[in-house]
Amino acid sequence: MFAIFKREFRSYFQTVVGWLFVSALLAVYGLYFYVYNLKNGYPYITYDLKGIGFVMLIAVPILTMRCLSDERKTKTDQLILTSPVSVGKIVAGKYLAMAAVFTIDIILFAISPLILSIFGKVALGECYVAIFGYWLYGCACIAVGLFISSISESVIISAILTFVILFLSYMMQSITGLISANGNLLTKILECFDLYTPFDGYMSGCLDLTSTVYYLTVILLLCFLTTQSIQKRRWSFTKKKIGTGVFSAGLIGIMCVIAVVVNLIVAGIPTTYTSLDFSYTQLFSLTDDTKDYLKNLDTDVTIYVLNSEKSKDATIAETLERYESLSSHIKVEYINPSTSPNFYLDYTDSAPTTNSLIVVSDNRSKVIDYNDIYDYDTSMDYSTYQYNQTIKGYDGEGQITSAIEYVTMDSDTLPVIYQLTGHNETTLGSNFSDVISKANITLKSLELFNEEKVPDDASAIIINSPTEDFNEADAQKVIDYLNNGGKAMIIGCYAYNDSLTNFNKILDTYGVSFKKGVVAENDTSRYYQNPLYVLPDVKSTDYTADATDGYVFLAGTSAINYPQTSGQTDAQADEDATESTESSDDGEKEITYEQLLTTSDQAVLKSDWQNITTSKYEDGDEKGSFTVGLAIDDPNTGAVVTVFGTPYVVDDTYDNAVSGNNADMFKDVISKMAGDVELSTSVIPEKDYNLSNITINTMAAIWTGISIMIILPIILLIAGIAIWAVRRKK
Repeated sequence: MFAIFKREFRSYFQTVVGWLFVSALLAVYGLYFYVYNLKNGYPYITYDLKGIGFVMLIAVPILTMRCLSDERKTKTDQLILTSPVSVGKIVAGKYLAMAAVFTIDIILFAISPLILSIFGKVALGECYVAIFGYWLYGCACIAVGLFISSISESVIISAILTFVILFLSYMMQSITGLISANGNLLTKILECFDLYTPFDGYMSGCLDLTSTVYYLTVILLLCFLTTQSIQKRRWSFTKKKIGTGVFSAGLIGIMCVIAVVVNLIVAGIPTTYTSLDFSYTQLFSLTDDTKDYLKNLDTDVTIYVLNSEKSKDATIAETLERYESLSSHIKVEYINPSTSPNFYLDYTDSAPTTNSLIVVSDNRSKVIDYNDIYDYDTSMDYSTYQYNQTIKGYDGEGQITSAIEYVTMDSDTLPVIYQLTGHNETTLGSNFSDVISKANITLKSLELFNEEKVPDDASAIIINSPTEDFNEADAQKVIDYLNNGGKAMIIGCYAYNDSLTNFNKILDTYGVSFKKGVVAENDTSRYYQNPLYVLPDVKSTDYTADATDGYVFLAGTSAINYPQTSGQTDAQADEDATESTESSDDGEKEITYEQLLTTSDQAVLKSDWQNITTSKYEDGDEKGSFTVGLAIDDPNTGAVVTVFGTPYVVDDTYDNAVSGNNADMFKDVISKMAGDVELSTSVIPEKDYNLSNITINTMAAIWTGISIMIILPIILLIAGIAIWAVRRKK
């Protein structure tokens, strides 16, 4: 076999065919690489490989058309067929030689992500999974060309047939879609001949064992069929003997059945084991919270996808497959809106977007709109004055896990949080409203002026930086709520704290107040750009568990005063402990105060905040450190209060600046205040969808692109022509 391989491989580079194949494929790839990666800075090569997928339909027939057809026509195949080498080894040698020629291009492609990594961060895992998928796809196409070449004596007919079959395979998904939008027995049979769709699956960054086995079985089966085709010409039999045609037909049937069975077995293995996530942001991997939750799921849940299975969103489909593989109680069904246009009416009045999900259990249902699964970044292109939208985040797991938890929870365990209004309070940022929604908490507005008290169904209340004072009755309603075991998140603002007498009475119940002034941080490692943009120390507590690995951003924050050991300052409390208690002489339990966020001891409280000229200490200022986030736990009433010094702690702009770490802390605070309801599972953060584009110097991009798509292919082609010309003269 090795002798056949060496002979065939050498022959491709002793003529122009091998050089032409390698240089042409490289030139086309180089063009896409320049446009997408070098010019536009896209840190993935998936678009490049998708773009040259069609090229294989033209390149492969050129490579394979002569491998057996030409030898059969010139009768030189008789020399090989009469040699002491089995037909299987002959076929294997020829196939491996062509695959080796193709692999030269693959090796050159594999260098391109390394070139990109010189200029910035590149998703190498996703790039090499995509290259591996393209290699398998190309090898399968070569196997098709090899088989066609074995059944025709004409090189031209062999090339045309190979192109036609590969083209039909390339278009098979569209063809089956025309036959039946929902699929039937015929389309399932035809899909077995779809070589391109499995390759498309590698573009997401997942190494799919199912697709890999499919390609390997296709290659082996076609090589076997090629062997059988040659065997029929190698021997002649009389009618009295068992003909090789009968024997071959039976063996071919057996091999086809084996190939189908192997693929069915692998397809039956849970996706968790067959699909390895190599995406840079682990886009498809489910978190441990989701896995643990699904293990204990004992309620049947059906997830309806509002699209045909053929037109499905590949990313969402991959995520849903992982859910199905982790729990037998999860079932996914695709509903084609074209054939079932009113299906959604059983669950919602307004029509969801295509690719939206409807999660259903016997208790209730929840609609996940497609636009909520992806987070888009909109920017203005001033050259065309048009808005461009790019996907920056993927929230598939967060939305789906939250919906499953929602539809399976008992009605009496669904919490409600009220956000107080009527005092010109600051509105929660959308990032934080999304946290509440994903935690399956209902967020309602509450104007105390119109209520006798805080509603009994309130799991917690949020008072977000009022700029107008409460009336005395409203403040007392909040105090009564807390005295009855209520939970509250109270946020102040340095510009208004002093004028809100009744609002301050709420915190004064626990001996807590906002100090006059604004905090200026003088430790350069603890602020961002401006000393008023504080990056506090995040204490390790239940309220901050998911935020300790990053920064929390507090812009223009007040300092919080709370009862401490007699004579102890904030700085001393920070050194000694993160908790303090207020003692009582009447036998009641002590109230616990727990620091959540603190400044450095270089921070200064600027009392005259309206006339700040320096962040350094001046007469009338107070030296740090300061508490800027505090938790109060009253064991006598069961009240839990968290206090923060600035409304920007729940502002989207500052949250985005620290990659959502403020929202992570908010999630912990809300989960803690919600009591016994387990909410941490459902609040799974959004994942980054793509790496940021890389910036490449224009000249470097141009010269690198020219080298790959022009200079190197021309050098290879000239070398091939020169070798061919020299051999021809001999």
